Amino acid sequence: MLILTKSVLAMMISFFASIVLGYFIIPFLKRKKIGQNISKHLEEKHSKKNGIPTMGGIIFIISTFITVLVLTLMGKIEITSNMVIVLLVFLGYAGIGFVDDYLSLKRKTNNGLTSIQKLLLQFIIAIVFFIIFINNGGQPVLEIYTLNIKVDMGILYGLFILFVLLGSSNAVNITDGLDGLAAGLSVIAFISIGIIAWGSTWVVGNDGLAILSFIITGAVLGFLFYNSYPAKVIMGDTGSLSLGATMASIAILTDHELTLVVIAGVFVIETLVVIIQTVSIVYFKKKVFLMSPLHHHFEKLGWEEVDIVKLFWIVGLLLSMAGIAFGVWI
Repeated sequence: MLILTKSVLAMMISFFASIVLGYFIIPFLKRKKIGQNISKHLEEKHSKKNGIPTMGGIIFIISTFITVLVLTLMGKIEITSNMVIVLLVFLGYAGIGFVDDYLSLKRKTNNGLTSIQKLLLQFIIAIVFFIIFINNGGQPVLEIYTLNIKVDMGILYGLFILFVLLGSSNAVNITDGLDGLAAGLSVIAFISIGIIAWGSTWVVGNDGLAILSFIITGAVLGFLFYNSYPAKVIMGDTGSLSLGATMASIAILTDHELTLVVIAGVFVIETLVVIIQTVSIVYFKKKVFLMSPLHHHFEKLGWEEVDIVKLFWIVGLLLSMAGIAFGVWI
């Protein structure tokens, strides 16, 4: 019961921190003209979003670190090696996203870091993750309890970490295309990840990982106050890359990588749609969907933005419940 109480308190602190920070940061971003550049392919329905402040992910990133600091000084949480890993991933991917957003704004296009530059930076983060993990007694083992699978990957575990971080961060990034879509789905996913971390009693500092998940939940929920339709701010790569990578890092540390695929099912589906569409166009010169990612396909069908977001949230909630059952109970 105590960990639940701590988690609720943590979520409240980070939520209000985001609300307060958003009140000051959004006008600052407007004054600095840090506005979104809408792709010409989306101008038909999203032209009014041109100039909306981006890089808003800094709101929930700063809120998260403020809350962690406050709770640490209060003696309510203990900083473990696993929490250090997650916070480093969170900050590292936020840094990559920040640089990407900055370069896009400077060039007044949607072109920031190159794919090779992003991959190199993410590779460095994966190496740091692997070193801290192994040096603190972590085992380079892929273990899926539900399917009774256990594979000792050795040094290849570092590449596995990179693959999971890369896939998850880019999946959230791809989904961040409608007001409140990625933020709302992230809130749902982090609640589920927090519950799963509670039950991962074999992990050192699992209660800290659970509380951190709820800290991020509250911070993103506060950001959603400004990001829901009509959005006053957009999280940008600064936010989306950090959220996806953080989900992945907690899943890796708690041996729930496969569970994450279920919990983050909407993000996965959005990514698969992009892959299918790209392969079909390149090799068969045909479109499978009217537009990718999937949320834009629904827009082309005539759906309203808010209806698409609500549908995706509902699907995300159902998948998260299934993920909790799969990861903890079954």
